[in-house]
Formats: sequence, structure tokens, C-alpha cells
Amino acid sequence: MADGRRTRGFYTLLKNLFLAALLYATIYGIITLARNPSVAAKGKLGIPAFLDKTGPAELIKTTKAGVQVKFASSSKTVTINPHANVFNRPVSAVKSKDDYMGPRPHVDTEADLHLLVEHCRGTYNGLEKMRNVFDCLQFFANDESRYYRLPEKEDRASSQDPRKAEYKNADGHDNSLTKYVSVSEAASANKTTIGTCPGPIIPYHVYWTGPATWRVEVFVKSYLHTQNLACSRLWIWLDSDRNPKAVDDMLNKDALFARFLPLVERGDIVLKAWRFPSRIPLPKTEDNTDGVGYYNPPGRPNSRGESVVADGIIEDNEGQQWLVLTPKQMTFLPVAVSDAVRFVVLHIHGGAYFDMDVLMLRDMRPLLLPKEHAFAERWAAHPHPGDYNTAIMSLTANSSISSYLLRGGVRMGLNFHPRVLGRMAWKDGRDQEFLMLETAAFDPIWTEFNWDREGRCTVPCLRDYGAAFKGRNGAIKDEWESYDGPQLEHIDLSKAQVKELRIRNAEEGTTEIDTAAPVPSRRRKRSRDDNTPVSAAAPKPVGEPLDSFSATLDEEVELRKAGVVSDYELEEDKFPPNNRTLENFFRGAWTYHIHNQWLKHPEPSSWISVLEHAHDGFFSGSRTNPYGEKWDGPSIMPYNYWPEFV
Repeated sequence: MADGRRTRGFYTLLKNLFLAALLYATIYGIITLARNPSVAAKGKLGIPAFLDKTGPAELIKTTKAGVQVKFASSSKTVTINPHANVFNRPVSAVKSKDDYMGPRPHVDTEADLHLLVEHCRGTYNGLEKMRNVFDCLQFFANDESRYYRLPEKEDRASSQDPRKAEYKNADGHDNSLTKYVSVSEAASANKTTIGTCPGPIIPYHVYWTGPATWRVEVFVKSYLHTQNLACSRLWIWLDSDRNPKAVDDMLNKDALFARFLPLVERGDIVLKAWRFPSRIPLPKTEDNTDGVGYYNPPGRPNSRGESVVADGIIEDNEGQQWLVLTPKQMTFLPVAVSDAVRFVVLHIHGGAYFDMDVLMLRDMRPLLLPKEHAFAERWAAHPHPGDYNTAIMSLTANSSISSYLLRGGVRMGLNFHPRVLGRMAWKDGRDQEFLMLETAAFDPIWTEFNWDREGRCTVPCLRDYGAAFKGRNGAIKDEWESYDGPQLEHIDLSKAQVKELRIRNAEEGTTEIDTAAPVPSRRRKRSRDDNTPVSAAAPKPVGEPLDSFSATLDEEVELRKAGVVSDYELEEDKFPPNNRTLENFFRGAWTYHIHNQWLKHPEPSSWISVLEHAHDGFFSGSRTNPYGEKWDGPSIMPYNYWPEFV
């Protein structure tokens, strides 16, 4: 009995000690938080407000290769060559023309999709032009007047009734308006509001799983850099079947995505939870059976008034038909969920779908405005009329063709591979309802990669998907072999633009600095190999550590004072500025597909680096987008640095 009392007393003591330790830790944490207001600083959506504060940076030692520096936000030690690094390297060696596309097309401009197909393929049944990507790109770049048209006023998209629009929020007021606002009445965008669209607002859909990466950043920035933002909405579908808190995590715990939170607040970006639906609505006015006939007679109604009218289709008591997925089908959902997501999302919401490894180069709106805008692209140079690729795809919401493709994928065991569905459509004679644009429009080097190209190479001439990431001299063989344009104008490298930086101050908000002229070099008298901290900064961001990092303007100034960043010397540079400019990056194509280059980082002076500099300059206000427009939205952090290329 005494032993039992001693045992109970011992456990009681342990419990009290544990509770006391827990109380102490809680009180200590509250006091620490209260003493450090920078830790408590939160953005409107719960993210620390000043994620670009990375310090302190610390000088480690001087080596033959340069000065080793440790930034707090990077897990790696960075070796900096004082005479050639990201802080003093000119963006380009030639003068660039940012507004190379000319004025943006009128908001009601429509593309003749059939003409685009015929000019780059030949006849619909023939393929005599299909492999000549160079000529197709020349047509896209130089002959907009032939394939773009502005319909008569009564036929324009902006003249239609928003209440009958394909998209649920086409007017920005849940389709409650009787007409769209006119061009003259449309409100301009500013830092807090996206503005109003004089016509239907079109959703752009992407799918993502897990935390944001550079791939998410470069896609979103390419969208913001090129699209008609008042007339577009970027819907990012996050896999909530795997992670029910995916949206919350992206809004509140994702350090990289935090730079886009002002765009979420302004309305440009909408985060949506993706959960595979158990039933999908079908259009009332169409035969939704795909050749598999309706039952005669239909099944008896259940307790909810629903009847089975065909294989996998039920009809409710209001006449609405639904495509139903069984628990067994849901159990055997394919690994490639994204193949299915795009067909379901476009059937329900309409618009366009993009894989996240696509970079936008032109305004997509003219391709999406025609009444019949169902299209995808060809799978490389495969000649079969059913060999689609759906990395870029558009479907009319709740339409006959969207229902047909959707039910076909469900009947085949949720197999939504584009070439499987495409061959099904071809066998059933419905492929011409789903246009196939040639690869030049969206993926201009695919024929080159597969050795299928005929005629001249593209400009630039890239023969593999890793080439766009290469920045060293001579790394890309004969990349200008097809260039016929004028000699590019060289610039004085001592006066050239360098990478954009921002000043971000916790009290004064965000201001921008003009980097059109180089930041002056400042030498420091004391030794470069001392261990003096370069700068102090705010805490590291929440979330998992990033494999890239940013540096503040104060940190750069201190690096210059320490002699770590000195005068630029071309001979010292492994990645010297060159003659690559965005205007010569597959001019005419609407997108460039980088094809799952998951692990590659863009080397300085590479084509992808040129794209990043164009984005950074645009968002800082020092450069325009391809349509000559200045950024009028909230401040966006520039791209981070890759430690191996600093």
C-alpha cells in the first residue's frame, strides 16, 4: 500500500514539474515576443511584413577565388569575386527595346484561330508547314493585322450582356450588371485596386502542390508582365486533397509567396482549394452521353429525386444532369492529378489553363475572346491529329466539347492524358471542335529538341531546354544563326544598368531606387578578411529555408565599403553581359515552355536571366513591359540570388 502511495506521489511530482516548465516556456515566449516588435510585425494576411531583410551578413575570409560571405538567409557560404558579381554586373551589353510589341491590342481584339492553324500547318488535313517553326514565328511577329481583328461594335465581347457571360464573375459584380463599363469609363489600376475591365474578365488557371518555388515566382511575374490585368484573374488551384490547409499555408506560412500577398489583396491572384469533386454539372441543352446512350426508361428516382439516366450520369428533380464519380473511381485516382484538374476546372469555370513551367511572353486575351475558343497545342511534331498537348489549353465553360472530353476521361478510368483524349476525339470525329495550334505558338523549340524541325532554326536557336538557362560565353552554339535584324547597339558598360534593388523600411514602407545608372563603387580601407558583421537586419522569414536569398540595399552598401564589391571588370566575369534581349526571345510566340527544368537555376546573362531583369525593371518602375506600359501596382520584391552564381 505504501509503495502505491509513493508511486502516485512520484507521478504527481513529474506532472507538476512538466506543467511548471510549460508555464515558464509560455511566459518566456510572450516576453520575448513583446520585446521584439520586428518579430511581431505581420502583413495583413499574417506573413512577417519585411521578408527581404536577410542579415546580418558576415565576412568569413578571403580566398584566391574571392571573398567568402555568409548571408543569414542562405544555408551556403557565398564566394564573391569583387570585380564581377551580381551587385556590379551590367544587365546587358546592348541597348534593349522594352516596348517591342507596340501598343496592347484593343480589349475586344480577337484572333482568327483557324487562320493561325492554317498558316502554320497548311490545310487542316495536311501538314506541309507544320515543321517550319521559323516561318510560323515570323507570321506571328509581323502579321498581326492579318490574324487579329476588331469585330463590329455590336459583335464585340464588351457589347454582350454580362448576365449571359460564360464566366461567373465576368463583370466583376457576379454578372449582375446589364452591360460592361465603356472603355472611357473604365477605372485605371493603382497600388490597391486592380481597375475595371470594359469587357468580360477571363480566368487564367494553374495548379500547384506544395510550397512555392522559383517556378511559381517566374510564372506569376511573367503573367503580371504581359497580361491585361484588369481583364484577367489568375486562379492558383492548390492541392487540398493532399493538404487540407494548402491555401492557409500559402497565405500565412510561405516565405516566397509572401511577395505576392499585395496582389492577392488587390485581386489579381485568387488562391483556390482543389478537391476532386464527386459530381460535376453537365449542360442541360446537350447530349452528354458521348455515344453511350441514355437508358430507356431512366432509373427510378431516389429519396432526393435523382434518377440515373445514363452510365455515370444522374438527373436531379430540376432537370440538371450530373457526371458522378464512384468511390472506386476516386480511390484509383491517377498520380497525374493535374491532367484531370485542367479539364474539370475549364469545364466548370472556362478560361485558359497553363502549366506552371510556362512563361508568358504576349497577351493571351485575343486568343480567348472568340466565341469558339477551345484549343490546345500539338504534341511536338507528331503528325497524328489526336496528339494534343494540354500544357496550354482553353475550353468554353459548360459546353458540349468540354462535357465530351470530361466524360471521356472519366469513362476511361480518370485517364486525362491529352493524347488519349485526343485520339478519342479524333475517332469520334470531334477533333476539329478542339483546335490544335502548332508548337510555335507556345513551345517553339519542341521540334528542334526532337530533331523534327524543317527550314531555318528559330531566334534564338536553342536545341535543348537547358540552353535558355546557360549564361557563359560560347555555351550556346550558333544561337544567332537565323537572326536577320539590324546590328544591336552596344552600350558603355561603365554606365550600364545593374540588377534592381529596393529599399524596404519598416517605418517608411517601400521606396524604389533608380538603377538606370550604376551604383558607385566604394572602397574600404580596412582589410577584406576581417570578421566584422556587414549589416544587421530583421528576422528571417517563416517557412522552410529558401535555396536562394535576397540582399538589402544596406547590405550591398556595406559590402562595397568592405571592398567585397568593387569596380566591375569584364575580364573577371564568368557570366559577362551579352547581346541577349527579351525582344529577340522567340518573338511572336505567346509563351515559352521550360519543360520541367525543376533543378536548374538560371545563370547570370542567360536568356532566363534576361527575362528576370526585364521583370525586375518593370516592377521597380525603371522599365516598361512589351506593350510600353509602366507598372502601377504594389511593390514586388525582385528575384532572389542563387548562391552558386553570386
